[in-house]
Amino acid sequence: MTKPTLLALGGSTTPHSASERALRVATSTTGLDVTYITGRELMLPIYDTETQERTPEARALVEAVRMADGLIISSPGYHGGVSGMLKNALDYLEDLRHDERPYLEGRAVGLIGVAHGWQTAVGTLGQLRDIVHSLRGWPTPLGVAVNDSTRLIGADAADSDPHVVDQLHTLGRQVADMAGRLAR
Repeated sequence: MTKPTLLALGGSTTPHSASERALRVATSTTGLDVTYITGRELMLPIYDTETQERTPEARALVEAVRMADGLIISSPGYHGGVSGMLKNALDYLEDLRHDERPYLEGRAVGLIGVAHGWQTAVGTLGQLRDIVHSLRGWPTPLGVAVNDSTRLIGADAADSDPHVVDQLHTLGRQVADMAGRLAR
């Protein structure tokens, strides 16, 4: 059996944002090779159902998802929910509708919501779960909501709240385990 592949998506346009740092902590103990598409790499043209034309960045995103056995997605919470940038990127997964594994079918997906308050962090996590279900993905049992108003996520795991790090590591292990079981 081949080693599962892992794709990490998320962050914000701010370099080294809390949501991207949480994503990197979550992937750090998976034992898998990880492809990252984060921050400004997710700044794609608005998904357009009326055209098949795609930028090289949009094609690269769709191909990375196509090849992934597992994903970890981390979104900042903006005004009560998932960032528009990340939601737009996920809309491009419509291009996978005719694949042998359409959308996120047969893929383990770990989810992280990060915001400056519990209400938005939890709401963002809930929206991500709904989106992944709609895309036929397999969300991990644990999703992580992080209230970063008190700087729970530092520059790395050593500089972060140990309880949050433990949750993020658990989420990463769940994705790696499920991806191994679901891998083609």
